Amino acid sequence: MKIDPNSSKPLHLQAEEILRRLIEENEYKNGKLLPSETEMSEHLNISRNTLRQAINTLVMEGLLIRKKGVGTKVAKKGIVGGIKNWLSFSQEMKMLGIEIRNFELHISRKKPTEEIANFFNTVPYSDTERCIVLERVRGNKEYPFVYFISYFNPTIPMTGDEDFTRPLYELLETQYNITVKTSKEEISARLAGEFIAEKLEINANDPILIRKRFVYDVNNMPIEYNIGYYRADSFTYTIEAER
Repeated sequence: MKIDPNSSKPLHLQAEEILRRLIEENEYKNGKLLPSETEMSEHLNISRNTLRQAINTLVMEGLLIRKKGVGTKVAKKGIVGGIKNWLSFSQEMKMLGIEIRNFELHISRKKPTEEIANFFNTVPYSDTERCIVLERVRGNKEYPFVYFISYFNPTIPMTGDEDFTRPLYELLETQYNITVKTSKEEISARLAGEFIAEKLEINANDPILIRKRFVYDVNNMPIEYNIGYYRADSFTYTIEAER
């Protein structure tokens, strides 16, 4: 397994191909940790950043799992990234080995707009059917890179006193017996604007990506209406399609 420095194919793609072959070996399928990044980068004669780029691709595809302080290993069969098996933000970041920090966390009760009320099949701008709204600015240790707003179905007996530092879908399952199953998403792009720029510590004219996520439980009941505003320099959305 060698890298060809004279090839027209980028080094990180060559490293990715080598990793794909490596993780098909039985010893790694059975749970053995991959060699460390230092060992692999020295063996392949590439930088750790180049190797990490290849590893991150396989992590996002759900083929590898990275645990901080432990190492990287092959994911068990059935864990597939992308559209078919979507992940919560906490799960995505855990698989990438990124330690998440909350820069802001706010909870409120708001009247649902017409769009949100239609999603939950409730009355728009209703005083009696207000939604619990969770707003979080999240990122790594250095800087924030996403601002989330989550509206929850007003039929869920949430109080606002829940421990929202826990993984969200774990909280819903353990406290309210709600198991989320389906996520429908919309992706768009725009300039940040003053409000989002202040949240994400960027300039108002910097680009952001917007991901709307519509979450349903196992009974197809709408559970969460979520909007995420991402720094464009920190977020890549990957779609895999088969023919």
